[in-house]
Amino acid sequence: MSTAVKMDEKAKSKLEELQAEIKLKTGKKVTQQEILTQLIESAVDARTEFINSFRDGSTSLSESEVQQFNEGRIAPGVETDEGDIDDILY
Repeated sequence: MSTAVKMDEKAKSKLEELQAEIKLKTGKKVTQQEILTQLIESAVDARTEFINSFRDGSTSLSESEVQQFNEGRIAPGVETDEGDIDDILY
């Protein structure tokens, strides 16, 4: 099953350049559909980085910042009941 995807001229031109470069460097002729499929698979493998590329500015934390935030947040083996939570929050 094939579905048409609309893209602007700049994206279409880059796709054609990529197609030509693949042919030049590998000697293998690939379709634009094959290229897009491979690009999607690559994006899925690097999902977090790909998703973050759509963010405006630098709003997400780096992996080290997330790790630093989470350090000491969980005390293994310590039970917390509702009264403890109330005391902490209020």
